Amino acid sequence: MAKPETVRPVHKVAVIVQDHAEPFGLGSLVEVWGEPEHPEDATPVFDFQVCTPRPGRVRGRSDYDLYVERGLEATLDADLVCLSPHHDYKDHDPAVLDAIRAASDRGAILYAHCSGAFELGAAGLLDGRECTTHWRYTDELQAMYPEAKVQPDVLYCHDDNVLTGAGSAAGIDASLHLVRDLYGARVAATMARRIVVPPHRDGGQAQFIERAVPECESETFGPLLAWILGHLEEDLDVETLARKSLMSPRTFARRFRAETGATPHSWVTQQRVLRAEELLEQTDRSVEWIASEVGFGNAATFRHHFTRSRGISPQQYRRSFSPGVA
Repeated sequence: MAKPETVRPVHKVAVIVQDHAEPFGLGSLVEVWGEPEHPEDATPVFDFQVCTPRPGRVRGRSDYDLYVERGLEATLDADLVCLSPHHDYKDHDPAVLDAIRAASDRGAILYAHCSGAFELGAAGLLDGRECTTHWRYTDELQAMYPEAKVQPDVLYCHDDNVLTGAGSAAGIDASLHLVRDLYGARVAATMARRIVVPPHRDGGQAQFIERAVPECESETFGPLLAWILGHLEEDLDVETLARKSLMSPRTFARRFRAETGATPHSWVTQQRVLRAEELLEQTDRSVEWIASEVGFGNAATFRHHFTRSRGISPQQYRRSFSPGVA
């Protein structure tokens, strides 16, 4: 999926809430973007503001309301504008649509969590873009906005300056993904530890925590996944992994995908990229050395997979997230 060629830092975050706001969706945004300074973490602190079309009482959904003092003027200079989910997702306030169009026009990042994606669709900001929403609503989103490229089986989509999340806990996944893009793997992992969640869950099902140790309930593959992470530099083709699992290659590949949500090749490649990120951030070792250390074999293969996965080259990643490393 397409990402901006240059990503500017986020200083101010504005979250738009509306009547029948969904509290977990709002809370997931607060957990990542609204936390005060934690000296022991050394993570960024954002100017976090909650706003609404008509300041004052905002009706809630779960037996309590919100009181929001700020109006939509908070979005005028925000670097990141978030649309918190609400349950009147087909009822669009023209002032909100105008605000997010204006934010998009000036290059702000837009993040719509869960049903908030419908707001982006109504504003014409999903046309031609990959996007997602809660699995209950993906067919409806595609039907209402046929020019959008709705992805039903992912936790989030990031296309240029538009980020969409799949709903509920995926709001944290999407936010941590954006933090990772902006500030690197180490900052995202630190935030994830604070929230007590994995810093990265790839795709719709496979889950990963810091140092890429998989969180997998599968009794079949849990031990194998842990073993893979200690042997990333080795040849980890399907035949090798199937033999270690005492299965035929065909059975292994089918069951692996069913239980992890990814093919063996894509899962291993993703783990290699994640480990490479850490080495790019934390060491000054050459790209050739890192390629060998994580199992890509040579620098050209490493660059290909890293650039395809992250949208930038390993050298660009190092310059962005390890400025002290030459």
